[in-house]
Amino acid sequence: MEVLTILIPVSLFMGGMGLVAFLWSMKNRQYDDPKGDANRILSPDWDDRPKP
Repeated sequence: MEVLTILIPVSLFMGGMGLVAFLWSMKNRQYDDPKGDANRILSPDWDDRPKP
């Protein structure tokens, strides 16, 4: 049970860091892509690989 005194604060710290990273990405508009992959895949030149 003594290990819980270490694991609980560590897990709360890591969860907090994950929340901070998520909020930072939302603030910097990392998820803001109105066109998105759904529209990009429909364009004829979406695949930039050379054709054989």
